[in-house]
Amino acid sequence: MKKRTVVILSPSLQAVSGVSTHANMLYGSNLSRDFNLLHFQVGSEGREESALGRVGRFLTSPWRLSAFIIARRPDIVHINSSMDQKAFWRDLFYFLVAKMLGRKVVTQFHGGELPQRLFAGSRWRNALLRRFTSWSDVVVVLSEEELRCHRAFSPAAKIVRIPNAIIADELLNPIIPSDPSRPLRLIFMGRLAREKGLFEVVEALRMLLVTGRHVELIVAGAGPDEMALKSLVSRLGMDSTVKFVGPVFGAAKNRLWVSADVFVFPTYHKEGLPYALLEAMAAGTPPVTCAIAAIPDVMIDGVHGLFVPARDPQALSAKIQRLYDDRSLLYRIALAGRCRVAEHYTVARLATDFGRLYQAL
Repeated sequence: MKKRTVVILSPSLQAVSGVSTHANMLYGSNLSRDFNLLHFQVGSEGREESALGRVGRFLTSPWRLSAFIIARRPDIVHINSSMDQKAFWRDLFYFLVAKMLGRKVVTQFHGGELPQRLFAGSRWRNALLRRFTSWSDVVVVLSEEELRCHRAFSPAAKIVRIPNAIIADELLNPIIPSDPSRPLRLIFMGRLAREKGLFEVVEALRMLLVTGRHVELIVAGAGPDEMALKSLVSRLGMDSTVKFVGPVFGAAKNRLWVSADVFVFPTYHKEGLPYALLEAMAAGTPPVTCAIAAIPDVMIDGVHGLFVPARDPQALSAKIQRLYDDRSLLYRIALAGRCRVAEHYTVARLATDFGRLYQAL
């Protein structure tokens, strides 16, 4: 039987990007056994270009995609997008090219606004967004909340939920109960941006230190608020307690996950399904996070991690203190979180889901 061909649109496969990670997961999975998977690069991640270069790329990319489709003749075009205005206008042109050339189109949204909020107050833009989703052969979302909202916004569209997955093998060391005689090691891993709740993490840490509890924080990543965060740590006299290690990858990242006790992630950003959350749970590092986007689909409060209100350092401090004082609870949550990821968030499951979806088209 002839293998069907799918072209996957994403940023550079070498870029530090959630969408690039997702694309690499698909290419490295059993999907490549059943389908011919091609890549077409979109977006700015992984490129070095000037402002003029970005404009030129924006104007020429639809034509390059058209030539690519005509030359390679894929059966399906898989557009990876997010529900924000910039991505919508960019990917609308890719969508139109694929449709005009008679291809089936999978549109996958990786977080962002809910559809009702993207163009709030603009009837014609909402109508265009509704056409975009209903004309897609299938729309893929990450969370139950997105699934409900997309179906309400565009009843004519075919909407399915396929959560992210991770490769967890290198994180599956035996989970060792945390030793109460040593400091509780907290970790944040990701983009250093205010909306990730990082400043609240530092303030919560300060509150814990005042109570005499011994805690330390590893911050791994880079981002626009890195210098402001480091300045805050210095002003509070916490340089010996908070360690900045920069971006980490591969084995070094896995070692950090395994060595940590708690993943602090009180984000109020428009997340999709953060890979860091899945990695932390697989490593046996319970998350303390906010119940937004797809996160409540992954974890139950008190079972796989702890939920905390956004922008509330005092509540965050109390949640961490609970785990500090009850190491047996910390251990039970670590075991349950790993089981949850191992059962539902594997690459094999991801490949099966997309294989069925592609085959149905």
